Amino acid sequence: MNVSIGADARLALDLALTIRHDGHGGVADDLATAEGLTAWVRERPETGAHGFDADDTDLAAVRDVRAAVRALFARAVLPGEPSPADAARLMPVRDAVERLNTRAALTPTVPVLSWTEGADPVVRQQPAHGDAELTAALARAAIAFLASPDRQRLRACHAPRCVRYFLKDHPRQEWCKPSCGNRARVARHHERHKKTA
Repeated sequence: MNVSIGADARLALDLALTIRHDGHGGVADDLATAEGLTAWVRERPETGAHGFDADDTDLAAVRDVRAAVRALFARAVLPGEPSPADAARLMPVRDAVERLNTRAALTPTVPVLSWTEGADPVVRQQPAHGDAELTAALARAAIAFLASPDRQRLRACHAPRCVRYFLKDHPRQEWCKPSCGNRARVARHHERHKKTA
C-alpha cells in the first residue's frame, strides 16, 4: 500500500529532511550553506522561487522555518519520540507556531481556480504580486500539512543512526525506508546475542 501525499506535505517533509544521517554516524545538513539552499530550492519549483540565488539572510530565514517545522513535527508524533537529531534542542511549540504564522503572512496570496477537462476543480493559493517569498511558501506548506489528515501518519524513524521523519504508508510500517528496517533488525539481533553471551 503506497499512499500518495499532497504537494504541501511533500514540501514540508522535504524541508524537514534537509537534516539527515550523513552515512558515518553523524548528522548532515543540506542547508549548511547558501549554495546548499540555492540547490535545494532550484530542485523544487513548487516553492515559487524561480531563479533563486540564496544569500546568508535567506539561509537564516529558511533554517528558522525548518527549526519551527521540526519542532512541530516532534509534537505531531507524540506520544512517540521525536527525531534524535534535534530532540534535545527543539524550540517551544508556541514559538514554532508563531514563527510559521509570521512567515506565512509575509506574502499575500489570492485563490486561483484550475479546472482541466476530466478532472475536478482545484483551488491553489498564488502570490498576489509575482513570486512568493520563499519562507512564506515553506511556512504555508508546513501549516497546510500540519492541519491536514496526513499529519496523523507522520512518524519519526528510530532505526539506528536515522534522524528522518516520514509518513506511514502501511499499518505495520515502523521505519522510513527498508534499509532502516534492516539496520534496526540487525541491531536487535546483535543486542539479543550480546545478552545471551
